[in-house]
Amino acid sequence: MRPHRTRLAALAFATACALAPAIALAGVVVSASGPSAASFPVGKSIGNSERIVLRAGDTLTVLDGNGTRVLRGAGTFSLDQQAGPSKRGTFADLTQRRTASQVRTGAIRGDNQPTHPTNLWYVDVSHPGTVCVVGTDRVRLWRQATEGDATYSLRAASGGASHSVTFADGATLAPWDTSAFPIADGARFTIAGPEGTAGGTLTFAVLDAAAEEPEALAQQLIAKGCTQQLELLSTATLIEES
Repeated sequence: MRPHRTRLAALAFATACALAPAIALAGVVVSASGPSAASFPVGKSIGNSERIVLRAGDTLTVLDGNGTRVLRGAGTFSLDQQAGPSKRGTFADLTQRRTASQVRTGAIRGDNQPTHPTNLWYVDVSHPGTVCVVGTDRVRLWRQATEGDATYSLRAASGGASHSVTFADGATLAPWDTSAFPIADGARFTIAGPEGTAGGTLTFAVLDAAAEEPEALAQQLIAKGCTQQLELLSTATLIEES
């Protein structure tokens, strides 16, 4: 009788698991505007089957495990009813930490010049601000233009000697010299563009590890104030507008 009861118990458990409702996934609000914006602060979690009620003039951008969606009111929405191809492949490419050999020059030739960094962890010299990095051993500076050499001047925000970083002709990437300027969480540097053109202040936010799910990574970027990377993440993984 006992083996029979054991089999029945196992069958009942398996049946219960099969019939149990799936755990609701959560999206994260990336941006919101319009009359209902106060109800959707950046970083707010939204359950996969949760009703999203928008009014006329509302625009809500939500990122979940499959990608980013822009919802426009008036209307009632839920994330599990939003169709479109998954952007997980794009997310994987965008967040990959490349080795030094993979990013030796970052050369881009022809008319296919990117308008934004092709990797989330590149530091855009035109939009320094607060930038999240994973570790400090593979930091790369990125520029959009590729015509000619371009030299940028770096200096610790606290003062001291400056250090030059040069992009070679045709290259979008240049390495950050950690021996000249060690990187730590909260470290601040000023960047001046070629021929003294305006730059800005760069603040590093160092992550011990990056979350593997898009919505969790978005929360990390929000918590650290890495707004430019949050925008890049949401734009690159855009599925569709509703």
